[in-house]
Amino acid sequence: MSWLARIGWRRGGLGLAIATVLALAAIRLCVHAQSSEPEIALVIGEPYEAMRQRSSAAIDPAIPGHAWYNIPKSDARLRFIDPQYGFVTPQARFFTVSFDDERVDSVRMSPQIEPLPLNDALKIVLDLQAQWRKGGWMPIRVKDDPPFADTPEWRTQLRDVNKGGTTYWQAGNKYQAMLVVGRFKDDKHPNEERYLITLALAKPWVE
Repeated sequence: MSWLARIGWRRGGLGLAIATVLALAAIRLCVHAQSSEPEIALVIGEPYEAMRQRSSAAIDPAIPGHAWYNIPKSDARLRFIDPQYGFVTPQARFFTVSFDDERVDSVRMSPQIEPLPLNDALKIVLDLQAQWRKGGWMPIRVKDDPPFADTPEWRTQLRDVNKGGTTYWQAGNKYQAMLVVGRFKDDKHPNEERYLITLALAKPWVE
């Protein structure tokens, strides 16, 4: 191999190495960007202060001797940290964490920053349902409130301002989740169909 060929090979190898390093750096930056999103990390029933110390989103402390709720001081996603039944939501603007006797009692949130087009809203609820199924959650009350699906029938129902949809899921005897989707009049998009998702999470409260 000539010295020119050797230099070309070395340069090619160096270029490949640099490209690999840059690609890995980009992946790390992407992962960091995702992991650095403000989040509330909790499990129902734990000490409220443990949730505050673990979470990267700021939230006020509980009020001793009171049952009340607090709101994160920024948009934040929920990371439900139960080792079996855990899941993660998109970032939310409406997000309340209720407490009772300085313990996390329930969560109520809209896992979105603004009202969404139907396709985007369905994507979120179907992803949440997929996470729940994978973790062992089971849909309940399916006769009256079946899980959401991307079907013409569901789309027609959701477009009806008087109907919308609700589904309930249960994690063993530990937790229940209620997921609601409904049409929402968004003044920022007056000529578009927009949808609001509501997620409620607590110890089981319905049968």
